[in-house]
Amino acid sequence: MRKILVVVDMQNDFIDGALGTPEAQAIVPNVVAKMKGYPKADVFATRDTHPQSYLDTQEGKYLPVPHCIKGTEGWQLRDEVAELVAPENVIDKPTFGSVRLAHLMAELAQRDELEIELVGLCTDICVVSNALLLKAALPEVRISVDPTCCAGVTPQKHEAALETMRSCQIQGL
Repeated sequence: MRKILVVVDMQNDFIDGALGTPEAQAIVPNVVAKMKGYPKADVFATRDTHPQSYLDTQEGKYLPVPHCIKGTEGWQLRDEVAELVAPENVIDKPTFGSVRLAHLMAELAQRDELEIELVGLCTDICVVSNALLLKAALPEVRISVDPTCCAGVTPQKHEAALETMRSCQIQGL
């Protein structure tokens, strides 16, 4: 059984930048400790990635806070997170969920029996989106989320997202 860790959007803008929260800051040590428990080859990370013209996008119209603009400090993975993931295992995504991540995990599942664990930010947006994409692509793969390594936009939205994932047979909640 190959165990994969997916670290969702542990970027500076989501931790203590434009969209940072105290809850996001608080999970950084938990995420780093979790990452150290996996071989580097089995750690993948997503990176929310937006263009300079973000405010002209549909997302930018609904969330008019420029964040994770490609090439900026806010777009970068937190240093202690970045050092624990191979650069080739970082997936830039232009929206909440990554179809590319789902395809990549499906390819790995053709070679090995997998379990996939997710951690990161924000529970109620990108973590839940990626968990559900992975579950849809790989219905027989055990998908889990560690709530102690996730934070939502608010604590209430974090809890609501965990409940949604429980309903969809995401484990570990």
